[in-house]
Amino acid sequence: MAKIVIFDYGVGNLLSLKVALEKADLNVVIGTSAKSLSETDAIALPGVGSFGPAADKLSLVKQTLQTKVEEGTPILGICLGLQLFFEQSQEGTGNGLALFKGKNVQLPQSVKVPHMGWNTLNIVKSNELFDGIPDETYVYFVHSLYPVPEDQNTVCTKTEYGVSFTSSVVRKNIYGTQFHPEKSGDVGIQILKNFAKTVVR
Repeated sequence: MAKIVIFDYGVGNLLSLKVALEKADLNVVIGTSAKSLSETDAIALPGVGSFGPAADKLSLVKQTLQTKVEEGTPILGICLGLQLFFEQSQEGTGNGLALFKGKNVQLPQSVKVPHMGWNTLNIVKSNELFDGIPDETYVYFVHSLYPVPEDQNTVCTKTEYGVSFTSSVVRKNIYGTQFHPEKSGDVGIQILKNFAKTVVR
């Protein structure tokens, strides 16, 4: 069974993601060190938390993460984890992993923030992550910011909430969702199973 490390950089609620990834038939370990990352088949960066402190924690393993990605190790970023794929954020100081060029910006003041609850995915580019997932499928969100990639070819889905925002990105072995698959019921489990299929032990 392929092993995935959920990297714990001080955010909460890792258990629900661990349980969901186990349902996707992955051997799940929670790790906190560069060594744990170097010895895994896949990596997950969980959501919930603040960009600045999370970026500071990740800076300790940034080189290892970047090397693993360059080697082709699949990586999944969820919510804040996705935002950390980018260079900077309006939420706070600190540098992200810069796996994608772009930044994270605040949702407009015209809507209630945080965006919390179920909303739909508009699939703008097909990808293995969304195999078997119909357009306009509902998934669960909890966030106040969203990523703005410089390269729009990386955008797989968009979602409407005061603005049409990027709700997932994919490039090669890098997968990111602004929504929470682990809180999105059977649809979320299917998305995680699709991710698991990209992991080669």
